[in-house]
Amino acid sequence: MNQRYAQSPKEVAGLGTAELRENFLIEDLMQPDKFSFTYSHYDRAIVGSVMPVNQALELPVYDNLRADYFLERRELGIINIGGDGEVNIDGTVYQVNRLDAVYVGKGSKSVVFKSVSAQNPAKFYLYSVPAHKEYPHQLIKKEAALPTTVGSKDTANERTIYKYIHLEGAKSCQLVMGLTILSTGSVWNTMPSHVHDRRMEAYFYFDVPQDQVVFHFMGQPQETRHLVVQNDQAILSPPWSIHSGGGTSNYGFIWAMAGENLVYSDMDAVAIKDLR
Repeated sequence: MNQRYAQSPKEVAGLGTAELRENFLIEDLMQPDKFSFTYSHYDRAIVGSVMPVNQALELPVYDNLRADYFLERRELGIINIGGDGEVNIDGTVYQVNRLDAVYVGKGSKSVVFKSVSAQNPAKFYLYSVPAHKEYPHQLIKKEAALPTTVGSKDTANERTIYKYIHLEGAKSCQLVMGLTILSTGSVWNTMPSHVHDRRMEAYFYFDVPQDQVVFHFMGQPQETRHLVVQNDQAILSPPWSIHSGGGTSNYGFIWAMAGENLVYSDMDAVAIKDLR
């Protein structure tokens, strides 16, 4: 498991492009028949993926966790962005189609991932954080994720937000998770920007067309930096940092958070005119 340490605003203000990418960009996700995990010291969140093609794959345990099994002291959110798949949690099988989600509670000893078809494999995005209490496993279908359309074509940010794990959705200890799909012709996500000092966040960009990119903006509102992100890559966002992006085409992204509370709307907005 890769490991990333926390950086302060002062440190980040002095980083160059290569150092920013090394600390905040995760490039090795969605590899065939392989788990990929990055452990962040921001709220001890783990960003990962698994793409089972030729075989079912069971969630392993890593030395980083000092645990007998991965979810001994953790909870896990799963969203499938690929073909139809299955998630087997301690013997209970959930059919997880494209853009469906699964919440896996603390204490689950076996989590196995499988694709229905090797020609169109499932692509499971994984986000795990520490947990203090057991909550029941839950499959959340895309249609039940409270889709809400916000933004406008006039400002190139018309998008539909799907909320899966949050205060009014699937219950968790501290995990908040969902995704956003941008409409054709829209490229800006989460604009105006915001920060939420009470929790960190990770963005995972998907459905970015080949030869297109997203310019992800981070940093303090008056000291912004950017990273160029390609398809199936993720960004770690510190609690003090804005997290928004503009693409050369429309795309989708999964947002996942951990920290003080489960209120999706807990954010501190930054006026566009105040960005620097």
